[in-house]
Amino acid sequence: MTAKWNIVLAAIAIPFFLFASLSCRKTESGKAGATAALIQAPDIAERLAKYAPTEIFVDPASLNAEDRRVVNKLIEAAQVLDEIYWKQTYPQGPALAARLRASADPADKPALDFFLLNFGPFDRSDENKPFLGIDKKPLGAGFYPLDLTKEEFEKYIAANPSERAALENEFRVIKRENGRLAAVPYSIEYKPELERMAVRLNEAAALTSNLSLHAYLSRRAADLLSNDYYESDCLWIDLKDNFPEIVIGPYEVYEDALLGLKASYESYVYINDFEGMKKLHAYLDHLDEMQRTLPVEQKYKDQSVKGLSSPLNVVNEVFTAGDARAGIMTSAFVLPNDERVREKKGSKKVFLKNMMEAKFSKSLVPIAARVMAPADAAQVTFDAYFVEVLLHEICHALGLNYVTLPDGTKTTVGKALRDLNTPIEEAKADVLGIQSVPLLVQRGVLAKERQDEIYASYLAGMFRVMRFGATEAHGLGVLLQFNFLREKGAFVFDAASGKFAVDRAKIEGSVRELAARFLILEGDGDYAKAQAFIARYGKMDAPTKAALDALKDIPVDIAPIFKTIY
Repeated sequence: MTAKWNIVLAAIAIPFFLFASLSCRKTESGKAGATAALIQAPDIAERLAKYAPTEIFVDPASLNAEDRRVVNKLIEAAQVLDEIYWKQTYPQGPALAARLRASADPADKPALDFFLLNFGPFDRSDENKPFLGIDKKPLGAGFYPLDLTKEEFEKYIAANPSERAALENEFRVIKRENGRLAAVPYSIEYKPELERMAVRLNEAAALTSNLSLHAYLSRRAADLLSNDYYESDCLWIDLKDNFPEIVIGPYEVYEDALLGLKASYESYVYINDFEGMKKLHAYLDHLDEMQRTLPVEQKYKDQSVKGLSSPLNVVNEVFTAGDARAGIMTSAFVLPNDERVREKKGSKKVFLKNMMEAKFSKSLVPIAARVMAPADAAQVTFDAYFVEVLLHEICHALGLNYVTLPDGTKTTVGKALRDLNTPIEEAKADVLGIQSVPLLVQRGVLAKERQDEIYASYLAGMFRVMRFGATEAHGLGVLLQFNFLREKGAFVFDAASGKFAVDRAKIEGSVRELAARFLILEGDGDYAKAQAFIARYGKMDAPTKAALDALKDIPVDIAPIFKTIY
């Protein structure tokens, strides 16, 4: 490996670290003023081995001189973003940085690498259990005071309704000030880092000859400092005819397990694959029909689907940072999340082809061979897996975005379901994608023989995602689907062989029934019903756990190795 190649987990100058050794040395805990023995889990090296080091890059020869210069600046901006994400996800790190950096013990290297991969001492693929120390991960990460509870927050909002909008704003951290809760804009809380990011984006804008990319980068640099991303989100949707692109800013709320409100910073730098895009636009052509034929009564699908003409990008990833690189690597995403932008412009669906290929070969193929009946495992293909991910992402647009609660309040589905929204929404997108397959076969978009491959790949993919743990949003969402479909007989378990298979006669009807359940949960915006559904289907039984235990020697995911200079 040359000096230009760096494992992304260690290459970036990250100011926050944590160290603990098997000798149980004392160090400062995450709780202010307290000390506790931070014990290193004995199997950290084995956990780290579950992430297969994999080079993720784009051939520099495919980029002209201008594109290479632009990409380098975009990577520099993303590297700064990592510093903000550390503050958001594990702000206790600075107190322990010196101890880690001072350690010369080679046994601590796996602990450091695994800590960097997880952005903290909590194993994201094992329900966020600590692998360094004994402290539990704060539900509110670095967004709220450590002692703030959901009950206190809701009580404060009820007593101070005029402050609700500011306190619930996704781009503000919450602090205690003079006995009150104060909402501090990200643009103030992270001002030094955001200013450096803005400089890099403006430098990239000055280098590109593409007018739409120049406009987006310049506006995004300004928006980072204004705390309002609407204008640059719209410009990102409108990007065209450019090779390199970047997503950079606060988007997903996965890290906020307290209230599901606060957005984490993330970045993707990527290169558009224009040839790959041409093959996929047929799916968007049928998105409106997919909405009209959803298996629920009209009130649960009574809105037009925005995004019929918005971009669907197939890309090759160059670099990621922040929430995009914490734990499990992302295969695809749909952004922005701002409902105002979605109403005006729709959303952009981005599929990270080289990342998906890496995951498929390193994880999904060996998993299918291990847990599925041979005939089903043989039908797991990359093309089917790619279609499944594609359908998942575009189906986020289906159903309802806004709901009216029993008291007459109109709000978003996300705010109605709060911390339960993410697993429900991720599961809904999965199921609506699969239930649309027969329609797409009828319309000639998918070949008939692809249908069984998609069902088989859907089942195999569930075991890959369930390994992330039931507290991770995608992992819980998949567990809900898996248990429901097993209850309906669509997935069957053979105790003699220990293998799972798809019941072709039951899968279509069961998937439609499950699609309706998720659409109604979201459309009603009923938190209690969503909670009850998760309580019933969010538990793992013995055969499933045994199957997952048998996958311990198969990589959970990849540890990306990015080229940081082009």
